[in-house]
Formats: sequence, C-alpha cells, structure tokens
Amino acid sequence: MNRTARTSGRSRIVIETGTSQPDATTIVERKGLGHPDTLADHLAERLSQAYSRYTLEHFGAVLHHNFDKLALLGGASEVRYGAGGMTTPVRVLVNGRAAPACGDETIPVDDLVESTVRQFFAERLPEVADQLDIRFHITSNSSPGAVLTEGQTPERNRWFAPRSVKDLRERRILLANDTSLGTGWAPESPFESFVRELVDNFSGHSVFTDTHQWCGTDVKLMGYFEGDRADVVLCVPQKSPYVPSRAAYVENKQTILAECRRLAGLRLPGTPVDFRLNVRDVPEKDEFYLTYTGSSIESGDEGVVGRGNRVNGLITPLRPMNMEGANGKNPVYHVGKLYNLAAMRLARRLHEETGGHAEVHLVSATGERLDQPWRILVRLSEPSAQVDKIQALIDETLTSFPALTDELVHNGVLLS
Repeated sequence: MNRTARTSGRSRIVIETGTSQPDATTIVERKGLGHPDTLADHLAERLSQAYSRYTLEHFGAVLHHNFDKLALLGGASEVRYGAGGMTTPVRVLVNGRAAPACGDETIPVDDLVESTVRQFFAERLPEVADQLDIRFHITSNSSPGAVLTEGQTPERNRWFAPRSVKDLRERRILLANDTSLGTGWAPESPFESFVRELVDNFSGHSVFTDTHQWCGTDVKLMGYFEGDRADVVLCVPQKSPYVPSRAAYVENKQTILAECRRLAGLRLPGTPVDFRLNVRDVPEKDEFYLTYTGSSIESGDEGVVGRGNRVNGLITPLRPMNMEGANGKNPVYHVGKLYNLAAMRLARRLHEETGGHAEVHLVSATGERLDQPWRILVRLSEPSAQVDKIQALIDETLTSFPALTDELVHNGVLLS
C-alpha cells in the first residue's frame, strides 16, 4: 500500500492506494418505501424541501431549519380477509427547529408542515392520509454559545430570528454546523444491486405491483452473500382488502417467491439463492403478514429518522458506514447530509476513474469552512492511481456544495 499525505487550506488529506479489496462475504439490508423508518426519512426530507422552497421564494434564501428528529408512532388497525380499516390514527411527531419569520414577515410553518405531511401520506400510504394525528414540536431556539453583552444581540441568536437574509452567515461563508463524518464507497457488488432492485420491485411502482394490488410496501430484506451462494430473508406484506382467504394469501406468497427467483436468475446468473419469505407466518393460526394499508405503521410500529437505509439506499455493516440521519437536515451547511452525499458521489467517480474499489471519508470540525474538511481519507484498491488526478476530483467535490444544495432543494431528491 502507498500512502500520500498533504495539506490543503485547513484540510489534511490522506490518499492510500493499493489497499485491499472488500471481502467477498456481504451482509446487506434494505427497507422498502412503506417501512416506517423509510417513511420517517422521506417525510423529514419532504418537509425540509417544502420549507426551503418557501423561504427561497419569499426571501431569496433557505432559512435555518432542521426536521431530522421526526418520528412516526403507529396507530391501530382491524384486519380480516377481504376487508379492514384503521381504528386509531398514526401519530406524526414533527420534531425540529425552523425560523418562524424573517424580519416582520411571518412564515406559516405549521400550515406548511401539515399540508406537506398530508400530501406525503396521500401519495405514499393513502389509506392513512385521513387517519393522522400531527403533533408539532418545532422550536426556534438557537444553539448554545452566544453570550449576551449590553446593547448587543449575538449573531448566533439571530439564526432563527433573522432581521433579513443579511443575518444569514452562510451567505458570506459556508461553515460546518457540526463535527461529524461523511462516508462513501463504490462500486456496489452485483448482490447489493440485486437487493435494491428486488425491494424496489415489491415496494415501489413496478409491473409487479401494478398487477398485484395485494402487494404492500413495507418490504424488508436481509441478505447474506458468501461469494458462491446467497441467502435472503424477505418480508413482503399483503393488503387484506385484496386477500379474500387463507388460500389466497398462501398462493400470493408463491407468486412473490417466483418473482424473486426470476429476478435472481436475471441479475445473479449461476448463483444459488435461497429465499425465505415472511418467516413469522403461522398458517394454522392465521398469523400472517396481512395488513390493511400494506405497512406496519398501521398497527403500533414506529419509524424514526436515521434508523433506515443510508444515503446510498442500503444498510451494509461490513462496509464503511456511519449512523448519521441525513434526511431532514438543512441542505445548505449540515455536514451530516452534505458530506455523506459528497463522499458517496466522490467514491463513485474515483471508482470510474481507477476501475477499482474506492472509499471516501470526510470529517468536519464544527464552525470551520464547509469546503475544507478537517480530515479527508481516500482509499483506493488500484495501486497505480494517479494522486494528482485524485486530488483534482477531491477539489472539484469540495467546491460543489452550493450546486448540491440547489439539487436537493429543487429536484425533490429523497435520500435512501
């Protein structure tokens, strides 16, 4: 292994080439679109986008906010063959901070949040869209560290109470909001890509879900790959209004397994894959993964931002990863969002450039320049990678944060 260390501004950059390739054994998990944690992640990001767009339109800047502590508390439902319904609403705990005004102009934060929440569920889980209990826990308190002196209001105290956009420090210089870590790697293995595609095939818009209305979206997959074979445990709910009997449920399971084998044959040709589906089912007791809405959020399960898929859409404990909840964070300077996305994209570009495995870690120090991470670690399996080209790609990534912010706000990107 070769190791090059250099300093750029306040960043210490370490580039390692000729590092080892990842082990062939892979463990990978993915949670589908209707999983409570995915619902919480995507709703938090929708709220950040809605608030960002509103403040951009009215004031010309994204005002300070974060919705990354959002949580969903499951309701209660009644399920029977061929029917069902909600009996207790799903609680949406909108936890976070947002500037309620800019100067003398009030921002209708509660109305904006409520309309966004209801629209989100109308699209993602329409059966509960009118069964929501939305609880607001949104403050405008500033972070610690501001000392009051006579006749002066500290700049920090104006973060959530700006007199105008001129009070936004990030319009002058982008500083990291936290000491945190962004991690990315590439490429995905064929098995990891297969896991994503299989879960999306059952939980998103696909030919399969269009032709099988009984297929719910709270899909979860855990896969284990040993190099020459794979084992998959898969949970796919069925929606009770479209399942008239026990026999229909059992037949639908065989349809799901047949689809699993079909996709495995296409994406992992020659690799034996053993599938286990809905392993908690007890047919003789009519205990099945049968739901009214297609998601366990209807019956007591909870969803919390940051517990689900990482920004690349996977949970991979044998790969480098961190536990930052990126969804719902401010897209202008929150490193828990921006550094994870930047590290992932840089790793993919480095893989394309070198042809080998790439791993990127960006580490921030709170209050220091966003485009000058405290530490940058790049690991490449290709021993002949040219350090100057790698440095150029790093530099390009570190100057792209404003463009990344625009993409997050305007393109409706939902992370994970």
